[in-house]
Amino acid sequence: MKSPAGVAPEARASGEPRASGEPISSGEPSVARPKLYMISRVFKALSYRDFRLMWIGACVSTIGTWMQILAQAWLVYTLSNNAFYLGLDTFLGQAPIVLFSLVGGVIADRRDRRKMLLMSQYIQMFSAFVLTALFYFHVVKVWHILCLSFVSGIGQSFGGPAYSALLPTLVSQEDYPNAIAWNSIQFNLGRLIGPTLAGLALEKLNATWCFGLNGISFIAVIISLYVINVGFIPAKSSERILTSMKEGIAFIRTRPGLVSLILLAFSMALFGFQLLPFLPVFAKEVFHGNAPTYARLLVSSAAGSVCGALMVAAMGRTKRQGRTALWTLLLLSCLIMGFAASKSIWLSCALLFLGGAALMTVFAMIQSLVQATAADKMMGRVMSVYNVAFRAGMPIGSLVIGKLIPIFTVSRTIEFSGSVLALLALYFLVIHRRIAAM
Repeated sequence: MKSPAGVAPEARASGEPRASGEPISSGEPSVARPKLYMISRVFKALSYRDFRLMWIGACVSTIGTWMQILAQAWLVYTLSNNAFYLGLDTFLGQAPIVLFSLVGGVIADRRDRRKMLLMSQYIQMFSAFVLTALFYFHVVKVWHILCLSFVSGIGQSFGGPAYSALLPTLVSQEDYPNAIAWNSIQFNLGRLIGPTLAGLALEKLNATWCFGLNGISFIAVIISLYVINVGFIPAKSSERILTSMKEGIAFIRTRPGLVSLILLAFSMALFGFQLLPFLPVFAKEVFHGNAPTYARLLVSSAAGSVCGALMVAAMGRTKRQGRTALWTLLLLSCLIMGFAASKSIWLSCALLFLGGAALMTVFAMIQSLVQATAADKMMGRVMSVYNVAFRAGMPIGSLVIGKLIPIFTVSRTIEFSGSVLALLALYFLVIHRRIAAM
């Protein structure tokens, strides 16, 4: 794989152990060598210029996105006073990704991935500024928010496969897991900083600032896309899109364990990610709080996710990574059930922190296993199928959970979701062991 300009993949990183027999200079503490190596291992992906620029731009944009997510979720629940509309908003934001991502994956393997990402950013920036104007002039309705979520989802449906396919071309193959971990770190730094800023803005100002700053934040990732050197430009093809899609699906079926990984990603999204969209309900009904209470819960989860991603970055690629991911998934299910039963805000924050760490550890490990099996020419299509599976689980689960909450209460419903996730982890650990063997 071609390395980014100015980076020699064979160059030894600072702190890397010497070859056998190479002398250690006098006065250098040998016990410091493992520590230096661990530090260099954690930050390895950021040594690549293009990945570093892309990471900074994406991090700024993600902070803005999470500012809007918090303000938008609280606004939807405040305007409707109905948990179903929270689920519907999530569904409409994710539905285009399910509908169009397969096509987006084919295009990502045929066209300049940078141009696809730019188009995606412009669409999402437009939606953010429209919502800013609607709220500023006090004319915003729930249906406005739902429609704009759908429009943003269309942008993400083409940007997601392009980003997932572009990311591995910015680093060497051996540093895939580290790059994926750092991508998770920037996402969760945004989920940590964004809600904190949004909570302050909602308390001191209003939602206009959250939506407007999100629109402005897209400029950072747009600039980074213009200055990076793309290491892989797909060859032009006259093959029909449907034929290319079939070729991608056939490739997935020939790779051992890849179908199981995609099914696991769908199931994780269906049962494991449903806690986050309904945190506003816990904040208001269980803890009798307000927007800052919701922000505190969201930040606790994000902080744990950052720690989990850092652990994955430090570990790199490990043996029996699939089995480790499944045991972590089982731990996550127990933490979800514990959160659902908790009546203490501080205990709940602690459980969310640990749950966030477990969630990101599983997510990073599963995604790195998927990406490690795909070649450059198939990366867009493989990742589009993975994204469709992963993203499809979230809106479907959100609709179902949103319907069940008024019937069984939010605590009972999320507890049920966690128990199903536990059974799923045990199934892949004990019965269907293909992932556990990876």
